[in-house]
Order: sequence, then C-alpha cells, then structure tokens
Amino acid sequence: MNTEGGCYCGSVRYRINGEPAMEGQCHCRECQYITGGEPNTFIAVKSGDFTITRGTPTTYTRSDVPNPVTRLFCPTCGTGIGTRIAAWDVIAVKVGTLDDPALFTPKVAIFTVDKQPFHLIPEGVASFERLPG
Repeated sequence: MNTEGGCYCGSVRYRINGEPAMEGQCHCRECQYITGGEPNTFIAVKSGDFTITRGTPTTYTRSDVPNPVTRLFCPTCGTGIGTRIAAWDVIAVKVGTLDDPALFTPKVAIFTVDKQPFHLIPEGVASFERLPG
C-alpha cells in the first residue's frame, strides 16, 4: 500500500509505503475516549513505512500506565493522526485521515470486551475479546 493522508486543516501530512500489518477496529475503552465514543478504525503499519511529510504532530504519552502508547495529533486542528505502539514497532493510522479511506477494509475487531451496544462490527470480521492469539 502506497498512500498519503493528513489532518483536517492540512498542517500535518504523511505517507505510507508498505503493506498493513493489521486493518481493524479497536473497541478498547482508551480508544473510545480518543474517538469520542466509537471504536478506533485503523491501519497498522511498520514504523519505518510511515513518514511525516509536512508539519510536526503533537504527541501525548501517558506516564501512569505500563507500556504506554504515544498519540499523534495535529497541533492546529486537533485531528488524531494515529498511535505509535513502540512495543510492536507500528503506527496505527486513523482511517479517517487517509486521503482515500475506501482503501480500508476491516479484517479484525479487537478488545471487544469493552465494546458498547451501539458499536457495529461488519459481518465476517473476526472478533477478539482482547488481541488475537
């Protein structure tokens, strides 16, 4: 997959050169906070396959949890770009920031243990209470 994307105002832009490690929905409670209540739809790519081409995202990393992730977002418009997961050496890029979100096809729903009754998982998508084995 070779594609580009960016934030709502255009201040932060990125390029992805490489195949996704995972395409899915995350229903964990943390992602619900980050999205405003919905599951996080993402394409996870190796960190080396993700390049910021314009601007500098602001980052946020919690200091009170073990193995924290780092959230990337636009300092101007606040758009969440993605999540750097150092333990797996991936960036979980938010599908809504892709220039062509139609490239996304969910293949897995994770952390469904936290799924809300109003969250929908497409038919045929593998679901896991936590992470796949």
